[in-house]
Formats: sequence, structure tokens, C-alpha cells
Amino acid sequence: MSTSSQREERAARLAQIQAAQRRSSRRQTAIVLGVIGTLVTGLIAATAVVLVGESRRTSQLEAQAGQEIEGVETFDGLSFDHVTTEVDYPQTPPVGGEHNAVWQNCGVYDAPVVDEHAVHSLEHGAVWLTHSPDLPADQVAALHALADGRPYVMVSPYEGQPSPVVATAWGVQLQLDGAEDERLPVFVRKYLLNPELPEAGALCSNGVGSPA
Repeated sequence: MSTSSQREERAARLAQIQAAQRRSSRRQTAIVLGVIGTLVTGLIAATAVVLVGESRRTSQLEAQAGQEIEGVETFDGLSFDHVTTEVDYPQTPPVGGEHNAVWQNCGVYDAPVVDEHAVHSLEHGAVWLTHSPDLPADQVAALHALADGRPYVMVSPYEGQPSPVVATAWGVQLQLDGAEDERLPVFVRKYLLNPELPEAGALCSNGVGSPA
């Protein structure tokens, strides 16, 4: 076979190999695109389901927050005065009344906070979620999750409180047997940043305390 014929034969084989590679590459691209398309479609569908579910939960929560919450106690005639001494509060935890001029920074605490500072935070519209020190870790984590993304929620342990979990806002309180109680997120929704408070929306940061 002549050198010219050999070159032509090698060129033909190379062309066949390149063509086969291009066909294989197109098949692989089509497969990948198909998989991506399926994943994207599934992701969009899953996202839509999540969004619809979240919207329904939010609407349900709003509706529940617009009604009276069973078990909530209301306390009137609470003083807004600032003091420099300890206060003997009649409720445990306190729901309002005289308090220190410096508020407690909102957030999650692993140790108890000072009542007089926490009450000032309540005046700013905070919701204070307290729990018995021996509350199971999974329930404590559930309380912490309620504070996530909410700069006006405080969570802390509280020795000697009357129930495992207590939700408190200025002038209102709800005692609960556990963090899984369905009334808890409704309470937070209803009383967080209560617009009836004279200092609602004032800072719940730049005060005292270092949240975890």
C-alpha cells in the first residue's frame, strides 16, 4: 500500500472515531440535560409544595393569633417605671412592672438572665420563652428554633417556674407542659412587638447580656 493510501486510510479511521466520539458526547449531553431537567422540574415542584404549605401554615397561624388563646393569663396595672434595685415580682417569670433602665439583649441564653433587665425587653415588645433547667434537649432546641430569625425573642432557663415551659410578653403569660404545644407559636405570633406597648420596637440589642 502506498504512503498516500495509508494516510487516507488513517484519516478515514480518525474521522470515524471522531464522529463516534461526537455521537457519544451528544448522547451523554442529552442524558445529562435530561437528568438536570428532571431534577430542576422536581426541585421546582418540591419548592412549590413547600411554599404552598408554608403559606397555608402562615395563614392558619395568623387566623389563630387573631383569636383568644386558651390558657393565657392577663395582668393589668403594670408600672413602666425604671428602678436601680431588685424587684419582688408577683409572677414567675415576671410579666412586667418596674424594671432596670437597661434591657436584656434578645436571643438564646444557656443560663438564667436578670429579671429586671428581661422585663425591660418585654416593654420593647419582646416575647420571653423560659424553660425548666431540666427540660429535654430536643424541646430546648425547639424553643431555640422559635427564636431563630426573630430579633425580639428571648429564650432562657428559669429555676422554679410553675411549668416546664412559660411564654411571657408584657402583661400576658401562658404556662405549657412542653415546647411541642401548638399554642406556643401562636402566642409568639400574637404578642411579638405588641403595638399597644409605648416602647414597642425599641432596641432589643445593645443592652446587657451575650446570647449564645
